[in-house]
Amino acid sequence: MANLVSSAITSLDGYVADQAGKFDWAAPDEEVLSFVNDLERTFGTYLYGRRMYQTMAYWETAKFPAGQPKLMQDFADLWRQAEKVVYSRTLEAAPSAHTRIEREFDPALVRQMKTAAARDISVGGATLAAQALQAGLVDQYHLFITPVVVGGGQQALPQDVRLKLELVDERRFSKGVVHLHYAIRS
Repeated sequence: MANLVSSAITSLDGYVADQAGKFDWAAPDEEVLSFVNDLERTFGTYLYGRRMYQTMAYWETAKFPAGQPKLMQDFADLWRQAEKVVYSRTLEAAPSAHTRIEREFDPALVRQMKTAAARDISVGGATLAAQALQAGLVDQYHLFITPVVVGGGQQALPQDVRLKLELVDERRFSKGVVHLHYAIRS
């Protein structure tokens, strides 16, 4: 059975976007992106809410001029190859390959996906990840804490869920980002 993995790049105060909806402070440097790419290699499928998908769809057609770090192209290649499921009531069509749209998040169907999948599944976007956490579907959580305080915005974790976590791994990066990998215990 595949794991359902949630990950987020957050501010120190726990936000994935600031009060203006911006997250430019979260752009990973080469060291962090290399680590993220290694994590991404484990995923065969991405589950996204509409807003996160529309942000990530950039990678479908992204072009990288000479001199750009190869890590950017690696990330784009990994993203393009994966299956993508987008949960949206309003999105009519998906501009990326290997993508289907579902109108409602159905925990039973996600459980079936986990059982049938040969590779892990990523759930992206704070709102969709919150639904998966509340439904008890998430097996692992990766948190990349960025050394910035934004004072408010969209929280990385929902307020109405209680989880027992076991620290699996931790890593400190040279520019102050800290990665925490937790297994979720029932």
